Amino acid sequence: MTMPHTRGYLEDDAPAPPTLRLQLGALQTLCRQTFAVRLAALLVGTPFALANTGTGAPRYAALAAAVLGITASYAMLRDWHRFGPRVLAHPGLMALDLLFVATLLFAASPASPLAYATVCTPLLSGLLYGWRGTGVLTGLQLVVLVTVFRAWSHHPGAGANTALLAGFCVAAGIIGVTLRNLVFRFGAAGQALAEVNARLAVAEALAAERARLAREMHDSVAKTLHGLALTAEALAASADHADPGTLKRQAVTVAAAARRAATESRHVLTHLRTRTDTRAPADLAEELRAHAADFTARTDIPTTLDLGAHPDLPPDTVHHLLAITSEALENVRRHARAGHVRLTLATAPPEALVLRVEDDGTGLPQPVPQLADLTRSGHFGLLGMAERARSLGGDLSLTGGPLGGTVVEVRAPALPAPHKEAAHV
Repeated sequence: MTMPHTRGYLEDDAPAPPTLRLQLGALQTLCRQTFAVRLAALLVGTPFALANTGTGAPRYAALAAAVLGITASYAMLRDWHRFGPRVLAHPGLMALDLLFVATLLFAASPASPLAYATVCTPLLSGLLYGWRGTGVLTGLQLVVLVTVFRAWSHHPGAGANTALLAGFCVAAGIIGVTLRNLVFRFGAAGQALAEVNARLAVAEALAAERARLAREMHDSVAKTLHGLALTAEALAASADHADPGTLKRQAVTVAAAARRAATESRHVLTHLRTRTDTRAPADLAEELRAHAADFTARTDIPTTLDLGAHPDLPPDTVHHLLAITSEALENVRRHARAGHVRLTLATAPPEALVLRVEDDGTGLPQPVPQLADLTRSGHFGLLGMAERARSLGGDLSLTGGPLGGTVVEVRAPALPAPHKEAAHV
């Protein structure tokens, strides 16, 4: 419900919130309910007014006022979206409507049902125009009541009925303005809450993106560069006495590591720009076999594979599980002094995927430290593993093995990869 000329009237009190459409929608409901009460009062009270008028001009005036008042109330009730903006933009229309009700009230009496229609005018002005508009229209309504009292002062109880009606009109105006301001204040509070939630969502998205980038850099480029540095140091240390064949092999290793670091950097940058995963679903079991073979070739540590059946997994799930596996194997190489590694992939009820990396090395210090303590001490690889597990809807545990060593276990939902037809939905 957009209204081109409402700004001046809405500024009578507290300024309207930016979500003006929603607040005017709430006012629309209140106004339509008020017009419904007013229409009912006019329908019930009009026969009293017509019964008290004689023939001629007074009767025609009362009949015309009744028709116009009932028609206006019905139009506002039925088609507020069309006529409401005009009433908001032109308060004089409300004053004209007040004149129709005043004509009927003159013909009837302050004790007739038309009194309820009279009370509706200050209430509507409070809902629509704020304190200044309500003050003007309520003042006009009180002038009408004083005039009606003079016309009916010879009837018993006219003074008490008029005074009571005047008090109701003042109270209705105050209630209308109060409701209007409450609606706008609640709207402003809701808008502020929405803005805070939006800022929090942006901050959380930025933090998640920074954490994701840190994980990708740690698990790819940083790890490759670390291996490159070690190989380069070995090459420098053996340069004076190594045979040309050894130097050539070490140089080839350095070059391959540099190319791998460049490829991994390019992959991270591409993912940052597109964030659209176009990779085909990978076979997790085959990738784990390749990782295990590469680990054994680099470290001479034998690896046993126990790979059970599992559903096809989305590329992101496979990527995170392989990254966790790579980090766990790298920790075995650096810290465990293990003689054997066992890599297990299995499913567990209900629909959970379990990936476990076990070694027979030195194991964890006693008592077994908590994952949070390890990450605070600078083990960012463990932090990345835990974050990757949580991103899959699972969890990561770090425990000691039954015969020593360390067990890294990931439990995640075994959600199958979407079908190709569903990729376009």
